[in-house]
Amino acid sequence: MVEITVTNVEEYQAIAKEKLPKTVYDYYASGAEDQWTLAENRNAFSRILFRPRVLIDVSKIDLTTTVLGFKISMPIMIAPTAMQKMAHPDGEYATARAASAAGTIMTLSSWATSSVEEVASTGPGIRFFQLYVYKDRNVVAQLVRRAERAGFKAIALTVDTPRLGRREADIKNRFTLPSHLTLKNFEGLDLGSMSKAEDSGLANYVAGQIDRSLSWKDVKWLQTITSLPILVKGVITAEDARISVEMGAAGIIVSNHGARQLDYVPATISALEEVVKGAAGRVPVFIDGGIRRGTDVFKALALGASGIFIGRPVVFALASEGEAGVRKVLQMLRDEFELTMALSGCRNLSEITRSHIKTDWDPPIATARL
Repeated sequence: MVEITVTNVEEYQAIAKEKLPKTVYDYYASGAEDQWTLAENRNAFSRILFRPRVLIDVSKIDLTTTVLGFKISMPIMIAPTAMQKMAHPDGEYATARAASAAGTIMTLSSWATSSVEEVASTGPGIRFFQLYVYKDRNVVAQLVRRAERAGFKAIALTVDTPRLGRREADIKNRFTLPSHLTLKNFEGLDLGSMSKAEDSGLANYVAGQIDRSLSWKDVKWLQTITSLPILVKGVITAEDARISVEMGAAGIIVSNHGARQLDYVPATISALEEVVKGAAGRVPVFIDGGIRRGTDVFKALALGASGIFIGRPVVFALASEGEAGVRKVLQMLRDEFELTMALSGCRNLSEITRSHIKTDWDPPIATARL
């Protein structure tokens, strides 16, 4: 077989499509309904242009940052993506090792095919745990305690999924978790398997288990059962950013769930600045959705993000080359981001400013008369 030289993150998607069963690929790749937001998550980045500054000494560039007090090598982290063993037998183990080797944070999904304990057993690393709130609150409390005991450092509470979005590819494929896999975190609670369905097995699972009554008071409740910082994941408006801060969130993740929930919401990069203004500097704001290039990372930071999370690139690289693929994705994004900083005249993250980019919602720049 001819060795394929992968030169950018996007190329892993085509390789994954070749390698994966259609049902699995479609589950990872698709969005909700018309998939307008799915395309827009990418397209919106292409409408943001650079205003690079020149003749700045960029011989030394520092990408390091701190997230919730934890020092990481770069502002590029791994978002929670479910059921990674469908992509590769090593699944979340490989992702955890790759994140640790890159000196960055991995977020483990509630619906992982490896448990919090198994992921912790891969060795040291800074890890967050993404939480879905089940109807049975004892299940939630138990899971949060297990994540704490396993050394996870924060909870990313998903708030945009009282019901599962209409993912038509999953309906057509009658998607369900392959029978040799389980949702490992729920295995001992008889909640680890997904039954076959006439439509999407996952949608049926969510309808049966996930709490539709979840509200802001539950963010407060979560703080009574854990001392871990809580990131509210799934905020795309200033109003909800303000309430998140008032309710004691430690941070906000601007996310539209990879365009898999409500179609025709804006791209996350288009919503970012509004959320940053709503948070008013009181908590850090992060973003996921559509990030495929180091230039995208820079644009997000210029609009006020403290860091970014990548989801699909991880599962596509995992499907293509296992742990080595995930390592490579992180390295490629790092290298591209560092190059973008150099070519924009920024030596560290604090030098990346709003004036380094131009958006289509900016007022015209007033130029001084000569």
